[in-house]
Amino acid sequence: MSDPVIKRALVSVSDKTGIVNFCRELSLLGVEIFSTGGTLNALQDAGIAAASISTITGFPEIMDGRVKTLHPKIHGALLAVRNNQSHLQQAIDNGIGFIDMVVVNLYPFEATVAKHDVTFEDAIENIDIGGPSMLRSAAKNNESVTVITESTDYARILGEMQTNGGATTRATRLMLARKVFELTSRYDRAIADYLIRSEAMPDEQAPVAMTLTLRKEIDMRYGENPHQGAGFYRLTDKQGTRSFGDCFEKLHGKELSYNNMLDIAAATSLVEEFRGEDPAVVIVKHTNPCGVAQASTLEEAYRLAFSTDKQAPFGGIVSFNRPLDMAAAAAVNEIFTEILIAPAFEDGVLELLMKKKDRRLVLQKQPLPNGGWEFKSTPFGMLVQERDTKSVSLEELTVVTKRQPSADELSNLMFAWKICRHIKSNTILYVKDRQTFGVGAGQMSRVDSSKIARWKASEAGLDLRGSVVASDAYFPFADGLLAAAEAGVTAVIQPGGSIRDNEVIEAADANNLAMVFTGMRHFRH
Repeated sequence: MSDPVIKRALVSVSDKTGIVNFCRELSLLGVEIFSTGGTLNALQDAGIAAASISTITGFPEIMDGRVKTLHPKIHGALLAVRNNQSHLQQAIDNGIGFIDMVVVNLYPFEATVAKHDVTFEDAIENIDIGGPSMLRSAAKNNESVTVITESTDYARILGEMQTNGGATTRATRLMLARKVFELTSRYDRAIADYLIRSEAMPDEQAPVAMTLTLRKEIDMRYGENPHQGAGFYRLTDKQGTRSFGDCFEKLHGKELSYNNMLDIAAATSLVEEFRGEDPAVVIVKHTNPCGVAQASTLEEAYRLAFSTDKQAPFGGIVSFNRPLDMAAAAAVNEIFTEILIAPAFEDGVLELLMKKKDRRLVLQKQPLPNGGWEFKSTPFGMLVQERDTKSVSLEELTVVTKRQPSADELSNLMFAWKICRHIKSNTILYVKDRQTFGVGAGQMSRVDSSKIARWKASEAGLDLRGSVVASDAYFPFADGLLAAAEAGVTAVIQPGGSIRDNEVIEAADANNLAMVFTGMRHFRH
């Protein structure tokens, strides 16, 4: 069967971007256009010959436009199989003329329910019924019908019609049909999600059903290892659509890999803790911070962060909370780093840093989305939880020791607490003068994490005497705290909540330590 020439089109769009010019070109190609409501008015106002859908159905639009295209003369015109003699005869018997093209996009349901003041009635009125019905009918009969849902496809369709004597190709019609079913599936799921939220009980911690729409945004160079394929997919769920391109722009360097994306997420999530504060620098390796510091300048903050661990930053990821200036850029440029991320790059900085062709330079255009859900897959299903964005204020801390922490100790304890929730459990973090001095991450025992953190500090030549320590979860025994005291720590921040809290508090008092409880833990698996 040859590609059918498009002779009649039904056009009814909510988003009218480009529709007038598209229909003008269709008219020039001899296509007869039928339309509805506001689309019909827009076309006629532009001088385009377009007739009301009522001229096909012989029936007016009724019930405030709720019923206008739900008619056998519309769906028969779309669903008739053109090489089926029985269908052809039934079309003749019932006065049905074929429709060869449908151009429809749907009422903006998702945009409507995203408004903070939307009412339930407004939401329901923005559920499109006729649109999805026409799209599905046209897409089912893609052998003969061209169906368009996105204005970005207008130019391609016109080009094909101009080249093929008024017809589109089979491959294009299949692609467009696939887009229809993706759209209607997403649309129906958005409505279902809204209704689920509307009936949800206040004490429900997670929705009873959740649908994710994933569309590939970036092809990764490879996965965690070169033999694994990978891609980055933008996510659409009830929080809206989130994508890499919304927040970041790669300005220079090779394509990003799977591991790069994880490290970018880890580095920027941590540097966000210091948004609007003194210059701060975060250095990440394999998603764990290996150095973090705040200082009066970015250069000083970088050098302090680097001094925490002088080996790990090679090939690491560095993120800045301020526009990257020349002094800091020159300091970073002394070694090879995999990725540099900043909210801006001052004059001359990009030219300097681009001399290393393999280094990736990433602009952070806006803050990361706050809150929402995070997803982790297992071989047997998907885990969903709220992101760990809860922080603690000074007023929420509980001093549990005889000695109160000094103002300087409190400042460093709060600095350490911001960081430790971004480190893999078990976490022990030593901090001094708003600089990480030793990081112990991902160990099976909290004592082992403490030993590693102390060893790393020793390797870097950093003296832990006078430092403070943070633990992402409670000390189950006093041994972890005693190991910190032995290193010279003066103050401790931890969640508390162990059945042996009294034993740990007594050990802190015996060593003249100040200790505060946060009342919340930050496991990170």
